Amino acid sequence: MTVIGQILLAAGPVLALIGVMMVIRHLANTAGLSAEVQRKLMHVSTGLFALMLPWLFPDRWPVYMLIAATILVMLVLRLPRFSSGLGATLHGVDRTSYGDFLLALSVGLCFLLARDNTLFYILPIAVLTLADAAAALAGTTYGTKRYVVEDGDKSLEGSVVFFVVTLLVAIICFLFLSKLPPSNIMVLCLIVAGFGTLVEAQSWRGFDNLFLPLGLLILLNGHYHSSLAELTLLAAMFFAAIASFGVVGTKLGLTKHATRVYVVAVFLLLAAAKLQNTVLPIMVLAAHGWARTASPCDSKYPDLDIIAALGLLGFGWLAMGHATGWDAISFFGISAMGLAMGLTAVALGPTPIVIPFAATILFIIRTWAVSLNSEQSNWAEPLTVLALFSLFCTATVPLARPHWFEIDRVFRLTLLALTPPLLYYVWVVAGSLGAGFFSGVVS
Repeated sequence: MTVIGQILLAAGPVLALIGVMMVIRHLANTAGLSAEVQRKLMHVSTGLFALMLPWLFPDRWPVYMLIAATILVMLVLRLPRFSSGLGATLHGVDRTSYGDFLLALSVGLCFLLARDNTLFYILPIAVLTLADAAAALAGTTYGTKRYVVEDGDKSLEGSVVFFVVTLLVAIICFLFLSKLPPSNIMVLCLIVAGFGTLVEAQSWRGFDNLFLPLGLLILLNGHYHSSLAELTLLAAMFFAAIASFGVVGTKLGLTKHATRVYVVAVFLLLAAAKLQNTVLPIMVLAAHGWARTASPCDSKYPDLDIIAALGLLGFGWLAMGHATGWDAISFFGISAMGLAMGLTAVALGPTPIVIPFAATILFIIRTWAVSLNSEQSNWAEPLTVLALFSLFCTATVPLARPHWFEIDRVFRLTLLALTPPLLYYVWVVAGSLGAGFFSGVVS
């Protein structure tokens, strides 16, 4: 297919998306569809189309162009001029949600990270599309046993339906798209269903549209080839984490919802990364708990904000590494180290004399983690100067301007911790790619 043909093919779904919105909006006006039903119809329509992407385009770049165009349309529909018209199919619910953006973003990231493994793309998107819609339908129709999630609630009946549908979807996908032994398939499907149900049940502000598919993809990528014994151990770790965090979370003053979200985050870290690369992110959680107690901020849900920040950092650096071909785990470590330092500086505001000691500990932990990583992961090392500069920025700025972090603390500290490693990564990768291109032209 020609380049022009693929561009036209990519433009078609965007127009079709707008057409589906018009049909749903018409049905809402004539049949009285609720805002939640309108959202779910758009969710299912988008997800079903996304399942066809691996077979629809011969090249990968039109998919990314399609995702960018879709996000642009969603931004436009959030403008006041459209919010009560077509935009109401996505934003008519009475709660804050970024689900529309995160759905499009997760499709693009799953397509990027799955590469040529169709199972790793189809299974997460199918679960997000089918199980999530089935759970919402069951919860709103038959849900009687409720549990609190952020400032809303969900139903136990909906979660049970989500588990069952996810299990069925996983079994079908594995049977048709893998050649694993039946025993491995069943254990993997149970882990996928259990993990997916916990992620969906604890989602807030539409973050399940991002964390659910990417979490499942990372879980599959890390354990697809694991032995039956390793999978059984992984399942045991999952349920042990739920039990242990239930006790620890209460003692730390976490809500039940935040405690369950921490289980998801820690389990995903342990399942997706080597042990040494999980220490700094886990220290971010510990530093946040300290800062939240020592110096409360204005955020309504600070414990959820820090999980969202870690998730976006992790998924973002993972996508950067896959997109460029240059492993970004060292840069993720520096970002996590900086975020932990910033939160520690907030907590130690009245006693800044201790901050150099805390910075030294974080620097030593990063150095230890780097020493255990492979040469491929350490291609940019040594990053000693960058790490020290990041520690300096994230330690001194909260001390010099503490009032900056009384509002949107997690967001601002994350931005502060991310900026130095991101700028350096872009500069190094762009320079390497530019040098390679120049060498090719000269030769």
